[in-house]
Amino acid sequence: MDSQHSSADSAERKRQRIRLARLEADMAYFQARLELIGEPNSNNRVAQRKVFNLLHKTVASKIMKVKRRYTDLG
Repeated sequence: MDSQHSSADSAERKRQRIRLARLEADMAYFQARLELIGEPNSNNRVAQRKVFNLLHKTVASKIMKVKRRYTDLG
């Protein structure tokens, strides 16, 4: 039974590493979008900036949760 638990734990850790990599890729994308928007000079850009800032903060929070739960992934 221990080998089954160890195997399940290993599979879960692998899933979390993949999740972390995806979240970090999302974070890089949002940062790049924010840089491309630059200083907002229209209502549309102001709205885009707000959305990407919110997405950036949300993904950062998820990354921190994964890293806290699986300390060796960070």
